Amino acid sequence: MKLLLLLVAVGLCWAQYSPNTKSGRTSIVHLFEWRWADIASECERYLGPNGFGGVQVSPPNENIVVTNPDRPWWERYQPISYKLCTRSGNEQEFRDMVTRCNNVGVHIYVDAIINHMCGAGGGTGTHSTCGSYFNTGSRNFPEVPYSGLDFNDGKCKTSDGEIHNYNDAYELSIS
Repeated sequence: MKLLLLLVAVGLCWAQYSPNTKSGRTSIVHLFEWRWADIASECERYLGPNGFGGVQVSPPNENIVVTNPDRPWWERYQPISYKLCTRSGNEQEFRDMVTRCNNVGVHIYVDAIINHMCGAGGGTGTHSTCGSYFNTGSRNFPEVPYSGLDFNDGKCKTSDGEIHNYNDAYELSIS
């Protein structure tokens, strides 16, 4: 066990020297809320020729469509499924962006939302970027598929399972 911990520690320390970019490219930019086609063009026009190593993109998976307020940035962090379609584009456009950026030496890094789904305030219906059905009240996300059995409600610190105070570390944790 001690050897394993030592290897993990050494690996983590060494990782800072290897940003997983092509040789000589170490800068990564975050093109938050950009469309996939625009990112592909930016890779070819500016990032690749100027030695950038990567682009972090907004979450590419299907999310709820929020209309009040009108389409806020944080709606992307309210996932409904893992289908690749958002206001940035569809799966084919995403694949094209990755290919075009990789062809000029720029890697794509995804801001992945893997630890939660849309909160109960999202309601029920198909008001999502791909039109998939969901029911946040019963935690039913059939396109994944997740049901209420897949969530850890018993560990939640609030009775309704929602976060009320983002400044409260106790409320934000599940331990």
